[in-house]
Amino acid sequence: MSTVESLSDFYQKKFSFLPDNLQKDVGHFNVFRLEDCVGDNKTPIAYSRRDFYKIALNRGHNIYHYADKSIEVNGTALIFFNPLVPYTWECASGNVSEVNGFFCIFTEAFFSEKIRGSLSELPMFSVGGKPAYILDNKQDEQVAGIFLKMLGEIDTDYIYKYDLLRNYVNEIIHFALKTQPAESLYKHPDANSRITSVFVELLERQFPIESPAQRFSLRSAKDFANQLSVHVNHLNRAIKDTTGKTTTNHIADRLLAEAKALLRHTDWNISEIGYCLGFEEPTHFNNFFKKQTSLSPTAFRIV
Repeated sequence: MSTVESLSDFYQKKFSFLPDNLQKDVGHFNVFRLEDCVGDNKTPIAYSRRDFYKIALNRGHNIYHYADKSIEVNGTALIFFNPLVPYTWECASGNVSEVNGFFCIFTEAFFSEKIRGSLSELPMFSVGGKPAYILDNKQDEQVAGIFLKMLGEIDTDYIYKYDLLRNYVNEIIHFALKTQPAESLYKHPDANSRITSVFVELLERQFPIESPAQRFSLRSAKDFANQLSVHVNHLNRAIKDTTGKTTTNHIADRLLAEAKALLRHTDWNISEIGYCLGFEEPTHFNNFFKKQTSLSPTAFRIV
């Protein structure tokens, strides 16, 4: 494995089958030892990177990147991952076998009607929040103990085990809320390149569109800037300097590519395609497509 890669892609590549409890509506939760998921000859497990929140207790010398900021940890860190915000992990020592710890994954639905408000409103999961908490040995032992309880409970037949597992996750969340988040942020050596790669990953995460009910929601440079907690002018300048194209051009190009694929390979009507691509009115989609291709969506479909 490369020493620098998307955490989501890392887990996605390493894992190849879906655990039984993730195939059930009640089971949108799982927990793992990190060392069981890295290196050779490990049993892989897959899950949708779009759907899952993650909490990780990582030990070792690592650098975590998000948006145009990074945090370096040589020790133990408790990290919270929002499914809509791309993060990157760099093993600073260059040896991933030295990394160990735990992580759990869960969907928003796992907590539906069980907590006040939304998960995304919690400080560690919110856009612009501080997701990293540096732990001392005593704190490491305390949080590791909670993860060990999760590991012990996940395979039991206890009828209320998911309620108990939810309580364990809440315990970690409240532990973090009472703990000072890490402030030792520093700019990435190539901040423009970094924020451009995060933007591109966040753009790609919204595709492919797999049903008319799915919606492309981040449609403007301001939408992406808000999601990444950076000023829109900073985002636009970074992308323009790195790629030579504007943020709007990148979004339009990706929208057009998806529109062509849907027109060619689905039987959805034009209104459905326009709506799932974020256009409120069919005429807005028609105008966009014709401006980009000189053809109407209907004409393109029958060519």
